[in-house]
Amino acid sequence: MTLGLAKHTHAHVEGVEGVRLLKVLTAEEADGSALPSSSILLWNERAQFGSCGYVQVAEPRDHEVIRPGDIVRLREGGSLVSILYRRGSAANVLFATERCNSLCLMCSQPPRDEDDAWRIEELLQMVPLVDRTDSQLGITGGEPTLLGEGLVRILDACARELPDTELHVLTNGRRFADPEFARDLARAGGRRTIWAVPLAGDGPARHDEIMGSPGGFNETMLGLAELAAHGARVEIRVVLHAMSIPRLPQLAEFIYRRLPFVEHVALMGLEPMGYAKGNRERLWIDPADYIDPLFRATRHLADRGMQVSIYNLPLCVLPESLRAFARQSISDWKNRFPDECAPCAVKDECAGFFASAGPAWRSRAVAPIMKEESAHELA
Repeated sequence: MTLGLAKHTHAHVEGVEGVRLLKVLTAEEADGSALPSSSILLWNERAQFGSCGYVQVAEPRDHEVIRPGDIVRLREGGSLVSILYRRGSAANVLFATERCNSLCLMCSQPPRDEDDAWRIEELLQMVPLVDRTDSQLGITGGEPTLLGEGLVRILDACARELPDTELHVLTNGRRFADPEFARDLARAGGRRTIWAVPLAGDGPARHDEIMGSPGGFNETMLGLAELAAHGARVEIRVVLHAMSIPRLPQLAEFIYRRLPFVEHVALMGLEPMGYAKGNRERLWIDPADYIDPLFRATRHLADRGMQVSIYNLPLCVLPESLRAFARQSISDWKNRFPDECAPCAVKDECAGFFASAGPAWRSRAVAPIMKEESAHELA
């Protein structure tokens, strides 16, 4: 089994005062960079050595982790080198906060109630270090809108520093029920920002139970209406599990009827992390057992002109009729393929599996797709 590169390593670090965010560049790249020298960690890949003024980073424990193009965080007196951004990754994000105003049963990163307002300034330092050539950058948490005006500042910084980069903000949408806040965020995000909002059901009872947020459904619906009123781009996300599947076709009809302004619907396989593990008895359903409602929901939306995608499910568990909707969606550092996938003819196009998805979380339908099947699909 192979995993993506780790997000941190330890190294011999000297000369850091406080916390430093640095862009890793080769000497050749640094010569042509508009960044100030104080923001650049010159990297000699052969010698595994980096320097920025008095800051020195040498002898990383894992020589593969630090690469040119990365943004790293270093702390005074510490040896940890954290990778906040990796050049070429499709999964780069600005992590806004650990806090959240919902307690979703399937949350893969359970919230923590702590003061992390310091992240605002860190993200404002980070944005100018991101490659301007990136086509997309995520903003996630926790719940990013809990940063308040800090999120507006971050979006404004992205507009200045990354004018050609599309932003993809994961939010429960509840705080958009405040019309003035919704207006400010929609203005700062502009048409280059997609607001990805989860719906867990077609009514308040099911949605609020799954999302752990009494009154959340009504707040989210008001927030979506505010986003639409300001011309914001919206994506709806539906996590597929035993509590959402029974009314998935009805939820698809609800989205089509009540949210016609939505430009994309993402139907997402469950990530077995965080609260999802503790709620396995309530959430787990083998994807092989929900193909019919998944097909009905997908076709209902697609046949009516809505863009719909299936995330986080391997191709082999889907019938041929749904494979065209599947996307390679699992972040590279979370992604793995079990040994049984080695002979699969479509592995390069497959989403694969979350690293946290051990055998107990895998469908009984998992099996390599052989060349004959693959050729038949393409015919």
